Amino acid sequence: MANKIKTIGVLTSGGDAPGMNAAIRSVVRTALARGLSVKGINRGYQGLLNEDMFDMQSRDVSDIIQKGGTILGTARCMEFKTPEGQKKGADICRKHGIDGIVVIGGDGSYRGAQALSRNGINTIGLPGTIDLDIACTEYTIGFDTAVNTAMEAIDKVKDTSSSHERCSIIEVMGRNAGYIALWCGVANGAEDILLPEKYDYNEQAIINNIIATRKKGKKHHLIINAEGIGHSTSMARRIEAATGMETRATILGYMQRGGSPTAKDRYYASIMGAYAVDIMLQGKTNRVVGYQHGEFTDFDIEEALNMEKSIDEYQYEISKII
Repeated sequence: MANKIKTIGVLTSGGDAPGMNAAIRSVVRTALARGLSVKGINRGYQGLLNEDMFDMQSRDVSDIIQKGGTILGTARCMEFKTPEGQKKGADICRKHGIDGIVVIGGDGSYRGAQALSRNGINTIGLPGTIDLDIACTEYTIGFDTAVNTAMEAIDKVKDTSSSHERCSIIEVMGRNAGYIALWCGVANGAEDILLPEKYDYNEQAIINNIIATRKKGKKHHLIINAEGIGHSTSMARRIEAATGMETRATILGYMQRGGSPTAKDRYYASIMGAYAVDIMLQGKTNRVVGYQHGEFTDFDIEEALNMEKSIDEYQYEISKII
């Protein structure tokens, strides 16, 4: 298997995440150091189907490790979700001499990688998502930067909220996963944390908590709300009407995806990128790279997709206490 691999492709798919460029850089330079050729594929699976690719050299990834986003771009591709589109993608790989592809993205991207593997293309996935929602790994590329970006923004809102004795509802990203909300809730000292996995939509409990803390002399109230719950603006109106406390909603939105990646995202993404190339050269395919118990490792993609990740009960209970 290792002898057959002469050229690999690299693409980013799904939502962008800080650290993707570090992963791309590492894939390219590790592959070149191992004597392989590398093709960069623009705009994810859509770019693959459009044959939008180019030969990459070491200089193509110079001065990108500190940049957010992805130099290869990303796009949704409905065609690639079909068996016909997946076969077409594999045929295009063979047409361009691509023996294997490193796919950087989330679980949707892994399904595409799995399809390529089934069609005869060696494929390795890297966990690129700010949501930390991939069960087989304790770390995903971009989460550390995103949560720090959100934390710093919340600190600033909290300052003005305290000055005006307001209740602030701050909505962070996380449509189906509440990890950013949980981490920010603890790191920013929130009074209430609303997670998609845990929230029971008992708004009266929040109102009661605001009233109780005000009676104890609390001048402001901070609620961290995950995107998957949403409706922060209407929630703010209802809370203000019920408590008499001025309440404002702030939606952080896509600012959490951008910005220069942290040292952790740069470092971990770099090691994962190299690891992906090396396990492909060992003959592995249909794998996703992960990080568990202090070590970089890999899992079968189907196994990884079937794993379920839930909020740690102990961490959640502690978040309510502190």
